[in-house]
Amino acid sequence: MLTIGCHLSSSKGYLAMGKEALKIDANTFQFFTRNPRGGNAKPLDLEDVSSFLDYARENGINRILAHAPYTLNPCSGDEKLRDFARRTMEDDLQRLEHTPGNYYNFHPGSHVKQEVEQGIAYIADALNQVLKPEQKTIVLLETMAGKGSEVGRNFEELREILDRVEQPGLMGVCLDTCHVWDGGYDIVEHLDEVVGEFDRVIGLGRLKAIHLNDSKNPLGAHKDRHAKIGEGYIGKDALIRIVNHPALKGLPFYLETPNELDGYKAEIALLRENYAG
Repeated sequence: MLTIGCHLSSSKGYLAMGKEALKIDANTFQFFTRNPRGGNAKPLDLEDVSSFLDYARENGINRILAHAPYTLNPCSGDEKLRDFARRTMEDDLQRLEHTPGNYYNFHPGSHVKQEVEQGIAYIADALNQVLKPEQKTIVLLETMAGKGSEVGRNFEELREILDRVEQPGLMGVCLDTCHVWDGGYDIVEHLDEVVGEFDRVIGLGRLKAIHLNDSKNPLGAHKDRHAKIGEGYIGKDALIRIVNHPALKGLPFYLETPNELDGYKAEIALLRENYAG
């Protein structure tokens, strides 16, 4: 079965997101843990969480993906910004223990005014502080498009971070199709080779999720502008090949295309219709 969902607003709580997911024929979803531009998270409604967990079990919703806010920069040259990122991630992970067995995804950050190796060291240090052996949430590094001083612009940089983490069993990778395309990985003409390179550098066992997006930019543009399925340079056919690729088809897919719910519903229907099963 294809596990697919989209990004939903968390403002009304977990149960509301679960019901919205079902309305658009999704069986998973992604949400921000707090305002994507930063700020404090609102208090957890534990009754809502409990109701959602029952609803998810009854309706086959699984592997939801919590996304950290974009403002986090665990590899900043500013110690205060690194500390803010660490404290936010720690708080998010504690809250996510109420919905165990799911994923927490974050952008590695930008190594502004310092070398990439220093940025990688800072990211690993933050992870080593926040990861707890007993936690039930898997933390995912996201592949990035390579804008400016972004860390994670290639598989090798992600591997360097993973190699420094002291709790490797709690880590994985979320591959964003728009990002890797914009980063120079040709998933249209050479999907098998890109999958093989990921396996060689990082290992497919560490690939836990996929952000399924088209791109408004040509290959290698390093710009990160998402497009609706079939309306970008990657194209509908290539994205359908991705959800059906033998090494990828068992993973959960999360749409981050510029859509409202009706648009997500249409994209989910398209991908389900073209899923080989």
